Amino acid sequence: MAAIRPWGMPMTEAGQPRPGPSSQSPNTSPPSAAPSLPAFRERGHQVTRLESFVDAAFAFSLTMLVILFNELPDTVAELREALRRVPTFVFCFVLIAMFWGAHNRWSRRYGLDDARSIVLSLALVLVVMIYVYPLRMVISSAMSLFTGGWVRSELGIDPAHWNADLQTAFMVYAVGFGLLSLIVCELNRHALRRADALGLSEAERYETRTEIGLHWILAGSAGLSLLLSGVALAWPGERTPGLVASLPVWVYAALGAAMPYYAVRRNRQWLARQRPIQDVPA
Repeated sequence: MAAIRPWGMPMTEAGQPRPGPSSQSPNTSPPSAAPSLPAFRERGHQVTRLESFVDAAFAFSLTMLVILFNELPDTVAELREALRRVPTFVFCFVLIAMFWGAHNRWSRRYGLDDARSIVLSLALVLVVMIYVYPLRMVISSAMSLFTGGWVRSELGIDPAHWNADLQTAFMVYAVGFGLLSLIVCELNRHALRRADALGLSEAERYETRTEIGLHWILAGSAGLSLLLSGVALAWPGERTPGLVASLPVWVYAALGAAMPYYAVRRNRQWLARQRPIQDVPA
């Protein structure tokens, strides 16, 4: 049976398709894509008992977050009231999931299970399980402040000492947030110190330093929030302006711009380092 000739394809005398120009000249191949950070080689191929314990602890913390929502609504009015608490739950869920994701990423990348890794991971679990109790009260008070009272605040504040109570809530949040960030930062620093033993490439070491920098930004925001809470508490006069009282929580809103900016800048620095040096004409 005669071979079917593809439409528009030139044929050789033997009846075989003639190679196109792209296969004859290697110089006509499309240019390669711009260099970027290569994929991180995962070394934690097996789930360790430590990782399983950390996952279970984070899951339990999320369960406790749900249990704290008292009773299920029985009427439409109670359902509406419950829906007003959803933003608080979502924010708490995202916050806890963010630190779980950071630990999971660290476990997948490095697969460390030594004594220091165990101590730091257990410290992370300890802070999360203690932090989950005041977390919802603090988040709900901040959400109530931002929404003008639409989100119900679950933090009882004495009107006569509202600024002191509010700053106490912000300081509790900052301490927990800062500790979690520092622990994740130290986990990555520990992995970087063992870079030679783990066989980390130059790109993997660079990515690890980026991860450390990101969590230093998180920890620094917590420290700045603590400082602003101190300023609000020491504000002269009998009444503290609402803007001054809310400054500690606005620091975290700035992370939405600071974190992506840092990550993009680090990636551009990597691309600049990998770009071949072009000869400059004399």
